[in-house]
Amino acid sequence: MECEPFKLDIRPKVSSLLSRLVNYTNITQGAKEHEEEESAEASRRKTPKSPNMGTLMGVYLPCLQNIFGVILFLRLTWIVGMAGIMQSLLIVLMCCSCTMLTAISMSAIATNGVVPAGGAYFMISRSLGPEFGGAVGLCFYLGTTFASAMYILGAIEIFLKYLVPQAAIFHGTDPLGSDSAMLNNMRVYGSICLTLMAVVVFVGVRYVNKLASLFLACVIISIVSIYAGAIKSMTHPPEFPICMLGNRTLVRDRFDVCAKTVIQGNITVPSQLWERFCLPGNMSSAQCDDYFIQNNVTEIQGIPGLGSGIIRENMWGNYLQKGEILEKAGLQSVDTHGALDNFGMYVSADIATSFTLLVGIFFPSATGIMAGSNRSGDLRDAQKSIPVGTILAITTTSLVYLSSVVLFGSCIEGVVLRDKFGDAVRKNLVVGTLSWPSPWVIVIGSFFSTVGAGLQSLTGAPRLLQAIAKDNIIPFLRVFGHGKTNGEPTWALLLTGLIAELGILIASLDMVAPILSMFFLMCYLFVNLACAVQTLLRTPNWRPRFKYYHWALSFLGMSMCLALMFISSWYYAIVAMGIAGMIYKYIEYQGAEKEWGDGIRGLSLSAARYALLRLEVGPPHTKNWRPQLLVLLKLDEDLHVKYPRLLTFASQLKAGKGLTIVGSVIQGNFLDSYGEMQAAEQAIKNMMEIERVKGFCQVVVASKVREGIVHLIQSCGLGGMKHNTVVMGWPYGWRQSEDPRAWKTFINTVRCTTAAHLALMVPKNVSFYPSNHERFTDGNIDVWWIVHDGGMLMLLPFLLKQHKVWRKCKMRIFTVAQMDDNSIQMKKDLATFLYQLRIEAEVEVVEMHDSDISAYTYERTLMMEQRSQMLRQMRLSSAERQREVCFFKLVKLVTYSILTTNSHDEEEEMTWTKERCEAERRNRNNAPENFRELMSLKPDQSNVRRMHTAVKLNEVIVNRSHDARLVLLNMPGPPRNADGDENYMEFLEVLTEGLERVLLVRGGGREVITIYS
Repeated sequence: MECEPFKLDIRPKVSSLLSRLVNYTNITQGAKEHEEEESAEASRRKTPKSPNMGTLMGVYLPCLQNIFGVILFLRLTWIVGMAGIMQSLLIVLMCCSCTMLTAISMSAIATNGVVPAGGAYFMISRSLGPEFGGAVGLCFYLGTTFASAMYILGAIEIFLKYLVPQAAIFHGTDPLGSDSAMLNNMRVYGSICLTLMAVVVFVGVRYVNKLASLFLACVIISIVSIYAGAIKSMTHPPEFPICMLGNRTLVRDRFDVCAKTVIQGNITVPSQLWERFCLPGNMSSAQCDDYFIQNNVTEIQGIPGLGSGIIRENMWGNYLQKGEILEKAGLQSVDTHGALDNFGMYVSADIATSFTLLVGIFFPSATGIMAGSNRSGDLRDAQKSIPVGTILAITTTSLVYLSSVVLFGSCIEGVVLRDKFGDAVRKNLVVGTLSWPSPWVIVIGSFFSTVGAGLQSLTGAPRLLQAIAKDNIIPFLRVFGHGKTNGEPTWALLLTGLIAELGILIASLDMVAPILSMFFLMCYLFVNLACAVQTLLRTPNWRPRFKYYHWALSFLGMSMCLALMFISSWYYAIVAMGIAGMIYKYIEYQGAEKEWGDGIRGLSLSAARYALLRLEVGPPHTKNWRPQLLVLLKLDEDLHVKYPRLLTFASQLKAGKGLTIVGSVIQGNFLDSYGEMQAAEQAIKNMMEIERVKGFCQVVVASKVREGIVHLIQSCGLGGMKHNTVVMGWPYGWRQSEDPRAWKTFINTVRCTTAAHLALMVPKNVSFYPSNHERFTDGNIDVWWIVHDGGMLMLLPFLLKQHKVWRKCKMRIFTVAQMDDNSIQMKKDLATFLYQLRIEAEVEVVEMHDSDISAYTYERTLMMEQRSQMLRQMRLSSAERQREVCFFKLVKLVTYSILTTNSHDEEEEMTWTKERCEAERRNRNNAPENFRELMSLKPDQSNVRRMHTAVKLNEVIVNRSHDARLVLLNMPGPPRNADGDENYMEFLEVLTEGLERVLLVRGGGREVITIYS
C-alpha cells in the first residue's frame, strides 16, 4: 500500500495532458523557430529549449490532422455513391496501402539520423543525391502548394453552398450557366481567401499555431458526429425526404410540396411543382411536360438508416456521364423525353465519372504522412516517435475511411450519395444529413478544419522551398532562400501564393485533386526508392533504428505509387514525370555539385564494379573497338597546360564516348611535390571542363619524366577500362635545344607504346588545330595509307566526322603504288573494301617511281649527319670545359698545399697531374682538325635511302594535300639502335614538312575495323 502514492505520482496528471493539448502545434520545426524568433520574449531567452514532444503530440495528432481533410467531408459520400461500397473499399485500400508502405520506408530513413526542416526533400536528397532530391523536393513543394489551393476551394465550396449561399456574386439562369457562375464565384472568393491566408502567414505563424488545437478539435468532433449519427439512425433515422418524379431525383429547394396538386380549402389547385413543369394558370394536361404527366411524384427517405438494408443497393458502382440525371433503379417510371427547359429541375451529374477519376480525387485524403518526419527536431525521441506515430495515424485514418465507406453505403439512399452538392436534400451537405445532433456540426467543423489545413499548407510550402533554395543546388531558386530578418521566407511565400492562385483559377476541387495526387505520388515513389536503394546497397551508414522494413516492401510501395499515378490520370502522370525529369537534368548540368554521401553514388559504384568485372572476360571485339585515350600533357612552370588543343582534339575524337584519361608527370620527389601534384591535377581538371572532355585525370610524381610516362602507360585505367591509345604532343624546337632529353623522352614513349601494343597518335602543329567553336564548312581529311595498321587510319576520320567541327569535311584516302603494282586494280580493290566498311571516301592511288637520289636529298642527309656529329662534339666539349674548370681549381689547391707544407713527396697520388693537363690542352688544340673532319664527312648510304623516301613521299603529300584540313599519316617505327634516334626525328620532320595539320598514327598491332556487322 505504500507504493500506491508513488504509482499515482508517476502517472500523467490530467492538468499536464490538457496543458499539452492547449500548447499543441501542427507547424513544422522551421516555422516554430521563426515564431520564436518573432517573439521578443523568446529572443531574450539564451538557453535553447530542449525537445520535449512525445509521440502523441509530436507525430500522431499532426499526422491525423494532415491526413483528414476536405475530401472526407465533401467527396467521400459521392465516391461511395458512384463507385459502390466494394469499389470504394478497393480505392481506399489501394491509397492507404500505398501510404502505409511509404510510411514504413520513410520511418527507416527518418530513423537513420536527424531529419531537419525540409522533411521529404531532406530525406530524398541525402539518400538519392541532389538531382533526385531537387526534382522530388520541388514536386513535393508543388503538391503542398496545390494542396493549399484544394483546401481553400473546399472551404469556399462549403461557404457558398452550405453556409452563406446568398453571398454568391454571379448567378446563372440555366443549369449550364449556374455551373460557370459557381466556378466564377469560387475564383473570386478563393482569391480573396488566399490573400487573407497569405497575410496571416506573413504577419506571423504564431497565429496559425494558436488556432491549431481548434482546427484539430473541429476535425475530431466532425468525425465523432458522423459515427454518432450512424448509430442513432438504427432506431431514429433523420428526416430528409427526397422527392422523386418517376425514378428521377428532383432538386428539392425549387418547390415546397412534393406533389402535383395541393388542396386549399376544398379546392384542388396546382402545386409549385406543377407550375414548374406546366404553363401557369392552366390545369390542362396538354400544356405540361410529357414525362411529368406520365409519371407519379413520390417521396422516399433520404437517410433510411443503418438497419434498413439499403447496403444491398449501394454495393456496386453506378458511374454517370456528364449531364446524366440521377435515377433510382427500383422505382416505376415511364421513359419518355421531357422538355429540355425543365432539365434544371432534376439532379444531374456535373462531371463524367470513372474508377480512375475517383482514385485521383480520393488520394489526397491519404496524404499528410510526412507531418511527423518534418518535426524530428522537436521530438524527445524521434527514432521511436516517428515510426510509431506515423503508422498509428495511418492505421487510424484507414480504419475511419473504411468504416465511413461502409456506414455511408449502409445508411444513405443511393441517389443522395450520388448527389454531390446535396440538391436532393435541400442543399444540405450530404455527410451532414447523417451527423448528430445537427448537420451544422459537420458544416462548421469541416469549414474550420479545411481552413486550418489550407493555412498549414501555406505555412509549410514556403519553408520547403526555402530549404531547397538554401541548399543552393538549383541556381534560379537562390532568391527564394532569403526572407525577413528572422528568416521568414517572404519571397518563397509570394511564389507559393502565385502558384496556389493558379490552382484556385481552375476553381474545381475535382480538377485540382488529381494534380496534387501526382506530385505527392511522385514524392512517395522516391521515398520508397531511396529506402530500397540504401537497403540493397548495404551502405555502412545505413543503420536505421526502425527495423521492420524490407527492400521488397519498398519496391512494392514504389510500384503502387507508379500504378496509382497512371490509374488516376496517365497524362497528368506523364506531365509530372516530365517536370521532375527536366528539374533533374537542369540540376545535373547547371546545379552546384554536392557530396552528400547519397545512395546513387553507391549505386553507381556497384554498377561500375559489376560492369568492370564483366569487361574482364576478354578484350573487346573488333566491332566494339574505339580509341580509349591516354592523353599525355605537358605543364609549364606555373602548372598551366602547355598545349590545351590536345584536349580539344581528344574531345572532338571522343564526342563524350568511351574512356579518356588525361595524364601528366611532375619531376621531383613525391613527399615534397604532393601539393604541387594536387594543384596540377586541379589545373588539368579545369582545362578539361573548359574543353568539354569527359574523363579522368591522373598526375604522377617521378624523379625522371621518362619514368613517369612509363608508369602512366603501364598503370592507368582499371580492369577492362584501360586505355588502348596514347596521344602525345610533338617535341617542338628539338633541333634548337641543346638538351636532348625532350626528344629522347618522345622516342622512348614511342618505343613503350609499341612494346605495350598500344596505338599512338601524335598531332603535329597542334596549335593550328580547330577549337570546338569553329566549323569547317568544306575541305578534306586526307588519309595517306602507306602501311596497313589494323584500320586505325580509316577509323579515326570517321570518328572525327561525328563531331560538328569536322562534319562537313570530305574524306580522301591515298595509297602508294610501286612500279610493279597494278594501280587500277589497287584502286578498285580499295574502293570495294571501303564500301564493305560502310565508309564514304574518295580513293586515289599515287604512283611513286624509282628515281635517282637527288642532290637535295644527299645534301639534306649530309646536313643531318653533320649536325648530329657537331652536337655530339659540342656535348663532349661542354663536358671537357667542366673538367678543365675542376682541373684549375685542383691545381691551385695542390700548389697552395705544397707551399704551406714545404713537402716534396713525389709519391703523393693526385687525380690531375701535369702530364694530364698537357694532354687535355693538346686535345683542345685539335678542334680545328675535328671541324675539318666534320666537313669531309660522307653520309651513310642507308640514311641517304631513308631520306630519299621521306623527301619523295613528302613531295607527293604536299602536292596532293597542301590544302587539306587534316592529313593522317602512318608513323614509321623508331630505330632499334638508339644511336639513330636523332636521325629518326629528322626523317619525321622531313616527312611532315610543309603541312599545316598532321596526325601521325601508329597502330597497336590489332584490327580495329571490320567489314562484318
